[in-house]
Amino acid sequence: MFYQFIKFLVFPLLFFSTNIAIAADSVKIGYVKVEEVIRKATISKAAESKLKNEFAKKDAELQKLGSELKKKVEIFDRDQAILSNDEKKKIQRDMTEMERDLQRKQREAREDLNQRKNEELAAVVEKARVVIKTIAKKEKFDLIVENAVYAAPSINITDKVIKALNAKK
Repeated sequence: MFYQFIKFLVFPLLFFSTNIAIAADSVKIGYVKVEEVIRKATISKAAESKLKNEFAKKDAELQKLGSELKKKVEIFDRDQAILSNDEKKKIQRDMTEMERDLQRKQREAREDLNQRKNEELAAVVEKARVVIKTIAKKEKFDLIVENAVYAAPSINITDKVIKALNAKK
């Protein structure tokens, strides 16, 4: 009786586990390191240079304001012994106002740059995902994973994605 019970449980378990193993063998999985794609793809480098050109004027303006403030501080330090108290206070207020203005403009420029970086990064990631989907369909992948803790090198398709992305115009 006990043997019949074991036979009743064991055979179906063996049968199902064999089917699961067979099904798992037929699944094709790939892995992509998104950070590497972003770092090595030419569209990322093009986006970076585009941002650099876009913000060069703002950067030059901020550099100019910084040097003006520095000159004003140097002149004040040099001439403060001969200035009256009212003149000192006025110049100090002007310098404080210039410094606040410079800090505000630097903060705004940083925020604008970060926003544009995020926009450009999102566009690069979106283009990379289109390429990943194309590769997945072409090579009949069942699953492609981004940013896994560990993936065997044999399933890493990052280089294929980078090559395809670089070839795409």
